[in-house]
Amino acid sequence: MVAAISATWSQLLFSSSRSSISRLSPFHLCVSDAKKLFACPATSKSHGCTGGSTTGIRCSTVGTEPATETKKKGGYEIQTLTSWLLKQEQTGNIDAELTIVISSISMACKQIAALVQRASISNLTGVQGAVNVQGEDQKKLDVVSNEVFSNCLKSSGRTGIIASEEEDVPVAVEESFSGNYIVVFDPLDGSSNIDAAVSTGSIFGIYSPNDECLADAGDDSTLDQVEQRCVVSVCQPGSNLLAAGYCMYSSSVIFVLSIGKGVFAFTLDPMYGEFVLTQENIQIPKSGKIYAFNEGNYQLWDDKLKKYIDDLKDPGPTGKPYSARYIGSLVGDFHRTLLYGGIYGYPRDKKSKNGKLRLLYECAPMSFIVEQAGGKGSDGHQRILDIEPVEIHQRVPLYIGSLEEVEKLEKFLA
Repeated sequence: MVAAISATWSQLLFSSSRSSISRLSPFHLCVSDAKKLFACPATSKSHGCTGGSTTGIRCSTVGTEPATETKKKGGYEIQTLTSWLLKQEQTGNIDAELTIVISSISMACKQIAALVQRASISNLTGVQGAVNVQGEDQKKLDVVSNEVFSNCLKSSGRTGIIASEEEDVPVAVEESFSGNYIVVFDPLDGSSNIDAAVSTGSIFGIYSPNDECLADAGDDSTLDQVEQRCVVSVCQPGSNLLAAGYCMYSSSVIFVLSIGKGVFAFTLDPMYGEFVLTQENIQIPKSGKIYAFNEGNYQLWDDKLKKYIDDLKDPGPTGKPYSARYIGSLVGDFHRTLLYGGIYGYPRDKKSKNGKLRLLYECAPMSFIVEQAGGKGSDGHQRILDIEPVEIHQRVPLYIGSLEEVEKLEKFLA
């Protein structure tokens, strides 16, 4: 009889008439002598099931969750990056093309994470022997990571132009058949730390195409027409970014992403091989007590910046000065600042008149993320996202972190 009741109950729940039953909250499960199952009328005496003209009926109350009650998340319920992107697509926050582009970037990050973890085993530590367009020695993993990133974006079929920190000029993607997104990226930030197994990361930004100002491209006779168009399309201010993010390769592989609707963090689960949502709507604290500057360059800074750093070291009435934390990897230092608050800075100095960080590949994407989290990114005088790039590998000073901390610095530099 129990089996018969269960089967009948399942039919009631999942039949076409289930909506009428489910609206009774709570309703009563009734069994007659004929072993038939039905929902008792809620208005009947004693819920209409004991006594009256209806005989031989046994009842039990079946409660339903109130409509306003928040459904608890199951212990094994997870949300992957893929399912999160599909949900954003369904709600109209992004389109299907951008979903594919971000998915291809996440695949590149998974591959690079595996390469970083096996760097010593696979003989991928040390210098490649070449020098990139910035005049920096290329690490072996710089070259490999750049190729991995480029291949994933090209094969997605949704990118029109890609620009890498490791390439001289942006590249028009011939494999593209319907996409025209512009993706800028630093394939492996902090690669100088690879040999010591310190945190590294990848940074990326995604733009829509920009066909303005093509008239100026003819000034450079060394570039062909396609390359000229690429350069002009890529040179957009950070305020035009559609999405930005980074992936940190550390004790965990963490993929942080913003599509202009807040900041979300996904952690790579080695069991499933998927990025799983672990932090939603990250908000950076309004202030903090941590600063991250390379103080080895202190004597090369201008006096205003020196006064600012000296002020941070002053215990003041609280008796607690700021704490210095500097990894030497932008992704690692920024991620800590995003979670704990404070400020990260890479200023200009007597050797590097504009600092060393690239506007397109590093400063703009990170500033986009921090602003989405309630923080601020500045060159010391103006908002990073408002700066119009004049060249692909343009460098700018960067001060980024908690809103109050960055504004405090700007007052010292004013």
